[in-house]
Amino acid sequence: MVEPLLVVAGLDAHYRDFQALYGVDLQVDPGEVIAIIGANGAGKTTLMASIAGLLPNRPDAIRYRNEPIGRLRADQVAARGIALVPEGRQLFPSLSVEENLLIGGQLGRPGPWSLETVFELFPILRERRATASTALSGGQQQMVAIGRALMSNPDLLLLDEISLGLAPVIIKTIYEALPGIIGTGMSAIIVEQDIGKALAVSQRVYCLQEGRVSLQGHSNQLTRAQISRAYFGV
Repeated sequence: MVEPLLVVAGLDAHYRDFQALYGVDLQVDPGEVIAIIGANGAGKTTLMASIAGLLPNRPDAIRYRNEPIGRLRADQVAARGIALVPEGRQLFPSLSVEENLLIGGQLGRPGPWSLETVFELFPILRERRATASTALSGGQQQMVAIGRALMSNPDLLLLDEISLGLAPVIIKTIYEALPGIIGTGMSAIIVEQDIGKALAVSQRVYCLQEGRVSLQGHSNQLTRAQISRAYFGV
């Protein structure tokens, strides 16, 4: 039996007095892609932030390679092989494309991803490597954010709303690149508003509703009716 790469067990999350997650359970196996779906405010980004170490929790609420990481800082989580592509991209505005990418490689983790392989994945970034990140289109900024995460050579990639606010042609380009990313043996958690895309790229899906898991299952087995009930609570 394959040991899970990541196990989230009974995860609660708070922003001061506001509770955003209630007892969330989740598992990711090596080489697996899971999708997280749910309406705005369901707790998807909070879940990603918790896994990435941006929101501290009980140590054993999140286990990675069977070690408790729920209390680790974000830099310690990243050093263990978890990389987040955050909602809104959050690039360093004063730095060029190449400088933003190089920051992702500072951990020095071995693996297939380097400046050259990121430029092969997204050729436009090679052309704009000296350009300030603020001068890029939204789609190009998203490519930089993905490339920056890949530069850390993670074993688990967290992709939070990577298509949000982008033109359909750019979304298509980014999703066409995903098989080349995941094909390196990486696992991934993808938060996505587009249910069709979420189901197409994942093996399993979890639906969050008001901070709780309302549905989980294999992406190719869940019906639209099941997903609609879990998504909207009707």
